[in-house]
Amino acid sequence: MKGTNLTQHRNAPIDISPEEFRSAGHQLVDRIAEHLSEIRGLPVTRSESPSQIRKALGTGSVPAKGSPTNELLQDTASLLFDHSLLNGHPGFWGYINASGAPMGALADLLAASVNANVGAYALSPLATEMEKQSVQWIAELIGYPSDSGGILVSGGNMANLVCFLAGRKAKTPWEIRTKGIGGDGKTLRVYCSSETHTWVQKAADMFGLGTDSIVWIPVDNTLRMDIAALRREIESDKKQGNIPLMVIGAAGTVGTGAVDPLREIAAVCREHNIWFHVDGAYGAAAAVMPDASEDLKALSLTDSVAVDPHKWFYVPFEAGCALVRNKQALLDAFSYHPVYYKFHDGEEPPTNFYEYGPQNSRGFRALKVWLLLRQIGREGYIQMIGDDIRLSKEMYRALQQHPEIQTFTQGLSITTFRYVPQDVQRGEKTSEEYLNKLNTELLTRLQASGKVYPSNSVINGAFVIRACIVNFRTTLEDVLALPELVVKLGKLVDGDLREKELKV
Repeated sequence: MKGTNLTQHRNAPIDISPEEFRSAGHQLVDRIAEHLSEIRGLPVTRSESPSQIRKALGTGSVPAKGSPTNELLQDTASLLFDHSLLNGHPGFWGYINASGAPMGALADLLAASVNANVGAYALSPLATEMEKQSVQWIAELIGYPSDSGGILVSGGNMANLVCFLAGRKAKTPWEIRTKGIGGDGKTLRVYCSSETHTWVQKAADMFGLGTDSIVWIPVDNTLRMDIAALRREIESDKKQGNIPLMVIGAAGTVGTGAVDPLREIAAVCREHNIWFHVDGAYGAAAAVMPDASEDLKALSLTDSVAVDPHKWFYVPFEAGCALVRNKQALLDAFSYHPVYYKFHDGEEPPTNFYEYGPQNSRGFRALKVWLLLRQIGREGYIQMIGDDIRLSKEMYRALQQHPEIQTFTQGLSITTFRYVPQDVQRGEKTSEEYLNKLNTELLTRLQASGKVYPSNSVINGAFVIRACIVNFRTTLEDVLALPELVVKLGKLVDGDLREKELKV
């Protein structure tokens, strides 16, 4: 293939002229603005199958020749808007995915235009300082020491994993980075409640402890860690020669939004010299509230905290944050100095984020975090998080009014419930099995309705429907419409299931 003459102006197919960029960009922004303005009237999801999505996307080989910029952008916008689950829809209450703020979309455009590699200061001087400031501001908002160490990562799993590794290095009584996990022939133990997110299994597996190292602590009737049980397990492990390494508390469990007794856990960890980590990916943000619980205020007592800006700070994906009280613990866990890294430090040592986490090359995710924190401010977050909590409480009260709906929990901005036909007796084994089956199917139909999108949890064996509001577009009208929809679809599911049983 004939190439271009590189001694002259290079005509790269990937480049776009300023005029074309401006025209295509304006039209795309107009299209996005139109989509956001009409999102309330769209279905949350069309519940399409993989084959339907593949048909819309088209199958074929890599195109031999390129396509016009504006045509590509407009076609792709149509594909995305017509075939995506819209977590910006006011009826999206599934999992803990916030509605991404419009400012975040503009920030990602700007960040991609600069294309900073925030692995070393020399490669990204302003971006590095923006990330440092963003981490500091997040710490301040949740009441964590502002001089702590921290790094932005992809999300909650990665933030928790970074903190886990920092704690593993800090509290293992041998040089674990060189000798490995079996360096002294002793078993390291990690303690967490039975409600802890599955990231902890990933951490124990990936980092050599093995999932048998996890000690699952039972919860009380409010689904919070049982402190007496925690003490017993730690003391038992010490007697057996095991090494209590870390206790993991939750600031907002994924299932119900429960907050563990963090102040009491902190006291236990101080007593036994154990690393205290809190998974606050969801609920730590609520510590900004003036009336935050004493347990949320106790985040300041921890060795590390995971926070997800792409949850309750409404930052578009991806954005997680690992906070560690002693920043040296991050350097101790991650820093290496290969000969091919020759970044000149100068008189004032800069921050090189490749020393604070597992990535070397890192994207400029800090810009959208930094811009949103500046756009919204502390008072704005207090207002929006408070609104989400109040709406969740209103949802709980509205659901309670219906005799065919059984409410279970309301914590932070999560409400759990299930549909129970009036002639079904709760508590009996066969009835509970039927109710689990009924509500599993009900959840599928609620999601397929296109009107709302909750998720699920399991509480004491009961399959429940779970609505988590981290959505600045949700209104009281949306919340109050839920009970009627639940009862309407619940009756249809109940009728269908009973009809199938009669046929059998």
